[in-house]
Amino acid sequence: MENNKIAVGLDIGTTKIVAIIGRKNEYGKIEVLGIGKAKSLGVKRGVVSNITQTIQSIQQAVDEAENISDHKINDVVVGIAGQHIRSLHHSDYITRNNADEVIDEADIDNLVNQVHKLVMLPGEEIIHVLPQDFKVESESDIKEPIGMYGGRLEANFHVVVGQVSSIRNIGRCVKSAGLNLADITLEPLASASAVLSQEEKEAGVALIDIGGGTTDLAIFKDGIIRHTAVIPFGGNVITDDIKEGCSIIEKQAELLKIKFGSAWPGENKETEIVSIPGLRGREPKEITLKNLSKIIHARVQEIIEHVYLEIKNYGHETSKRKLIAGIVLTGGGSQLKHLRQLVEYITGMDARIGYPNEHLAGDSDELLSSPAYATAVGLLMEGLENHAKEEVEEVPVTENLDDETETVEEQKVVEKLKPKKKSFFEKFTESLKDFLDNAE
Repeated sequence: MENNKIAVGLDIGTTKIVAIIGRKNEYGKIEVLGIGKAKSLGVKRGVVSNITQTIQSIQQAVDEAENISDHKINDVVVGIAGQHIRSLHHSDYITRNNADEVIDEADIDNLVNQVHKLVMLPGEEIIHVLPQDFKVESESDIKEPIGMYGGRLEANFHVVVGQVSSIRNIGRCVKSAGLNLADITLEPLASASAVLSQEEKEAGVALIDIGGGTTDLAIFKDGIIRHTAVIPFGGNVITDDIKEGCSIIEKQAELLKIKFGSAWPGENKETEIVSIPGLRGREPKEITLKNLSKIIHARVQEIIEHVYLEIKNYGHETSKRKLIAGIVLTGGGSQLKHLRQLVEYITGMDARIGYPNEHLAGDSDELLSSPAYATAVGLLMEGLENHAKEEVEEVPVTENLDDETETVEEQKVVEKLKPKKKSFFEKFTESLKDFLDNAE
């Protein structure tokens, strides 16, 4: 089966907008064909605040990616973040008409669709319904109920909710940029698929994605997403603090942060000084690196403490919920010097920096393995994953029998077991598309 399907991830961030085109190679690794980026001007804290500017930036990023890859971009998978995102836990059950038939995909779909009918606060919409574990009759903690017998199917869900207006604004920008919104995903989930290994998700891990406008958190345990949160500040507030604290312009503050910034004030000596050219005709400013790192340290500490509070709320101190793999830091903000040490110091957990090269083909561009592209790579993976699922649904059952161990019967069962998690999500994307079409 030739798989030349390409997918496109579009990361609409607060600092930059990235479009990335790729496909899977014969080894199942991701081959990136083109990447385009543009400065993001119309997004504040992960939420679109200026539609016209955002559309221009999207078009710029998409054009650049198209030119590099010689592929025309139509469908894109977009990430969503912002302080309006919240998550909640919910349990629900269905009573099956016929307890003598095995539970199949349709039953799970019914259950998920039922959760989708939950009444939210006015102006909110459900983005993801993620099953945690199932209960069949009185048997609990079941990971995969398909194929079991039982009249009552119950599940715990992690439900991610967002503001309708923010979601529609993103849809609007994508549509007006001449693109088709194939799917919309929570950004921390996308970053997680790009930088975490399956072992880490099993052992228990907290992914912290420090972006420009938001810091996203996703906690996994036993291979399942357990908690998500979006904290409404990121690298930009650090830059703002430097700008205010040193009375310099934003561009200089950003450069200072990247070149000389450190999250750990202890290591700079009082004598280390940077001189910054003054604005037209004014004296240059002298800033000690010690002061710079004090400013950064104070703000970074605040961000980490917010995130750590969320990890505590999840309950990582109980033995059942222990995060053995600790913390993985990613996103542009994770490149700050000594950040990892500070995170380990505040949380007492192991930390590492996550690079999105886990699933990329070996000869990928160096640039791509920067943590700043984690979300974009994850969105691309999501798009390719969706193609794979569509193919599973289209492939006739008798194909793929190169493996002698599987009979046609087993093949049928396997095909049935392939998860089609997207069904409710497609409905959501459809309704969004309808809304946008009617709004024209």
